[in-house]
Amino acid sequence: MNSTEFHQLADDLFVSIEEGIDESGADIEYETTGNVLTLEFEDRSQIVINRQEPMSEIWLASKTGGYHFKFNGDAWICSRSGLEFVSMLKNECSLHAGEEVSW
Repeated sequence: MNSTEFHQLADDLFVSIEEGIDESGADIEYETTGNVLTLEFEDRSQIVINRQEPMSEIWLASKTGGYHFKFNGDAWICSRSGLEFVSMLKNECSLHAGEEVSW
């Protein structure tokens, strides 16, 4: 994957996260600054998602730990657990929000 493809995929992912949060109705604030998307919850805890261009990865940092995701041609997959990014993000959001978050 070249840099242009990576940035397009990452842009699409960030937009889908923002749209999903809006659709979910959950009390989650989000802000994108440069390559970083920060989700903030009512208890002020955060999930930080950022692009790691040199490795063509998306990184997610949450209170449960840090995770690295590579695009396999269909989805962003965690290098440690094999879980798909959006599924893991929804679980992490639910943990932070104290209620089920789904979109």
